[in-house]
Amino acid sequence: MPEGPDPRGGGALARLVGTPETFLRERFTRSPHHEPGADADGFADLLSLDDVDELVTASGMRTPSFRLVRQGRTLPVNRVTRRARIGSRPVSDLIDVAAVHREFADGATIVLQGLHRSWPAVARLCRSLEDELTHPVQANAYLTPPVAQGLNLHEDPHDVLVLQTHGTKRWVVHPGDGAGVWDLTLSSGDVLYLPAGTRHAAQTTEEASLHLTIGVRTTGWRDLVRRAVEDALDQADLEGGLPAGWAARPRRLEDELASHLTRIGTTLTEKAEAWAATAAADGARSFWEARTPELAGGLLDLLEADELTDATVLRIRTPAAWRFGRRDGELVLTADGHELSMPESLEPALEEMLAAGTFRPEQLDATIDRSSRLTLCRRLLREGLLAIDRAPASQGD
Repeated sequence: MPEGPDPRGGGALARLVGTPETFLRERFTRSPHHEPGADADGFADLLSLDDVDELVTASGMRTPSFRLVRQGRTLPVNRVTRRARIGSRPVSDLIDVAAVHREFADGATIVLQGLHRSWPAVARLCRSLEDELTHPVQANAYLTPPVAQGLNLHEDPHDVLVLQTHGTKRWVVHPGDGAGVWDLTLSSGDVLYLPAGTRHAAQTTEEASLHLTIGVRTTGWRDLVRRAVEDALDQADLEGGLPAGWAARPRRLEDELASHLTRIGTTLTEKAEAWAATAAADGARSFWEARTPELAGGLLDLLEADELTDATVLRIRTPAAWRFGRRDGELVLTADGHELSMPESLEPALEEMLAAGTFRPEQLDATIDRSSRLTLCRRLLREGLLAIDRAPASQGD
């Protein structure tokens, strides 16, 4: 069964770190990296000062979508929020724009949280990174006034890509590999990569700074090994409780516990390949199912589904997520949290869609008749697995 294309390649990662292959081989999850920007306006399309102003003043933000930080401490929510009504519902966590402006003028950093869910340009970047890395990605933004510091020296539990979008910011980085402390200034267009656990702090110079922090919550070997070990535990005969009084004399359990561990270890060794395959597949499925589906343009697709023709240009929304399986004599397609059952005879048509990525239904003529392929494409369109490709560049052969 096809697993979908290898998602690694160009795209967002190349934009941020130069040569993706070198970065992934030498830096990713291992050591910090500074990528100087070739263009000071290189990230202006993602988030500008005007964009932040619009978000703060005109989008009706509510906590926890924003917070303010000064000298390592988050300001109390009630200092920067107000009561209001949204429809008939009273709320108490609506942004108080005037209060935010006052705190910013007094040296506080404005933190915009969860932009991978709320700001289209950042959301597209994060989704592209997720497609390439197949690790969950999130994004916050930090607007810091001149000569100020938001967070003190700290470390993050996830990898971080810092994208300087406006101004400059001085960073102190402790690589943790025996090398000396980095003291560098990021300018607009620069990128700084910090693996999880890298201690760092930042402060502005004589000008304000705006940067995006892209967090990459990597799945570790421990996660997949745990899945395999849990399979072994499920098959081990470990039912029943420990004898009464065991905690007073725990050494009496050592021989029997050692026997259980030896048996589980033997089982893991004997079934290592099979359980490794299962654990890897389960881990991949968990990643794809946990993602928020990419449904941009989905409302238009629903409205136009009945008008779909053989000449309509379609694209698979997330081809790397597609997985095929069998159950009860039917083909099962899973993707982006969906699980669709259909006749096995449709597999060649689905494989042809997957290989093409972008296609017209008429291109499936060798594998499925016209009526059936239009029915299949409409179903996948309504489920959000296909999208109508409205880009002019896609209309050619």
